[in-house]
Amino acid sequence: QVQLVESGGGLVQAGGSLRLSCAASGRSFSWYAMGWFRRAPGKEREFVAGIRGSGGSTFYLDSVKGRFTISRDNAKNTVYLQMNSLKPEDTAVYYCATSESSVLYSDPRRYDYWGQGTQVTVSS
Repeated sequence: QVQLVESGGGLVQAGGSLRLSCAASGRSFSWYAMGWFRRAPGKEREFVAGIRGSGGSTFYLDSVKGRFTISRDNAKNTVYLQMNSLKPEDTAVYYCATSESSVLYSDPRRYDYWGQGTQVTVSS
């Protein structure tokens, strides 16, 4: 059974940085696309960043481009989200997810497995 465990969230001041990690287990990791999503209070879950199974292609939410970087270490079965220049509007619970495909989607309904989430709070 596929399991995803996020870590690295916390409280940071605006302009600061955090690195989220998502450790995957339960199947071969390298072929499948991985995504990061977030849900802020009172808002819908939204796609933040994703990386294809090959690790070559990435895609970002417009508002995080140039600030966030997604990467993966297939040897460690881990995907990362480096978040720099954080803003209060980045405050949310962040989730990693994976699907049964190497294709990268931004639609959360395309993802089959989800982590429990990690809280990121950015103070102004």
